[in-house]
Amino acid sequence: MAAVEALEIRLGHRFGDRTLLDRALTHSSASHGARKLPDNERLEFLGDRVLGLIMAHALVLREADATAGALSKRLAGLVSRQACARAARAAGLGEALRLQGGETRRGGRDHETILADACEAVIAALYLEVGLEGAAELVLALWAPQLEEEVDPALADPKSALQEWAAANGKGPPVYRVVSRTGPDHQPQFTLEVSLDEDAPAVGVGGSLQAAQKAAALALLLRKKEPS
Repeated sequence: MAAVEALEIRLGHRFGDRTLLDRALTHSSASHGARKLPDNERLEFLGDRVLGLIMAHALVLREADATAGALSKRLAGLVSRQACARAARAAGLGEALRLQGGETRRGGRDHETILADACEAVIAALYLEVGLEGAAELVLALWAPQLEEEVDPALADPKSALQEWAAANGKGPPVYRVVSRTGPDHQPQFTLEVSLDEDAPAVGVGGSLQAAQKAAALALLLRKKEPS
């Protein structure tokens, strides 16, 4: 498959165990129906931990003077769903995914949650094939643009940043409220709003409650920081 070969080229690694890569690229929707295929959920679980270790180690080496708190905020941004989806898009991972036809028609190949989960699964596959040191070299190359960027801490952890802003400005703590939940169980979409005291709320949308909360917090924080 041309898309899979193109992915391997962008990753800088050709898999010796092609079944491992195939599994990493198989979304759970592809296992529905008569044809049962091993999906990537278990690899995603492993890849999430591998990515966290790789990025934590890289930050400790790169940012020798940073406090543990600053490192934690930076790490949260680098291992976030958004960061994984961005890396997946850079690698062309979406075109190589194995999805149910309905998911493809709904735009699953560019859906942030699907891409992020598959990216973590591919990281696990790299780890299982070439070990931690080899996987770290490949993952850090893929994440290089994000590692080099100057990052606003609010973008990495907007919920904490909003809470800190509220406390500094004499406001009560942010209040989050679920507005709606749509989509199938394996691909939900949450809409939330967050408010501070009597101020108008801001709305955020995400594939999980946490993602939607972060999006809403960031929207409100950016509004508060706009010049009046």
